[in-house]
Amino acid sequence: MLIRIDPTSDDPLFAQVAASVRADAAAGRLRPGDRLPSAREVAEALGVNLHTVLRAYQDLRDEGLVDMRRGRGAVLTDAALPLSQLNDDIAALAARAKALGLSADTLASLVKEQR
Repeated sequence: MLIRIDPTSDDPLFAQVAASVRADAAAGRLRPGDRLPSAREVAEALGVNLHTVLRAYQDLRDEGLVDMRRGRGAVLTDAALPLSQLNDDIAALAARAKALGLSADTLASLVKEQR
């Protein structure tokens, strides 16, 4: 698992860490039952504060995507299954938007409006 962040992005680092985990779950690189790297390992690898990663893991836990238990660490839950089921639809939508000349930001805004 490779967690990616962009220090130049306007998005908070914790949100980027959480989004990276969600993306890996959607792409099938993470499956329910898989353990996430420890927050300390992620923080060291990314060069960010430990509390940044803990906040990301907390958000994922609040969404029900991650179960956190002392001694076991953070484990992906079955709630991640719908993400992987949508992956093909998301890829098709992104390809269609690109073919129409829409930016990723425009597509994201349109998706957010559909809530």
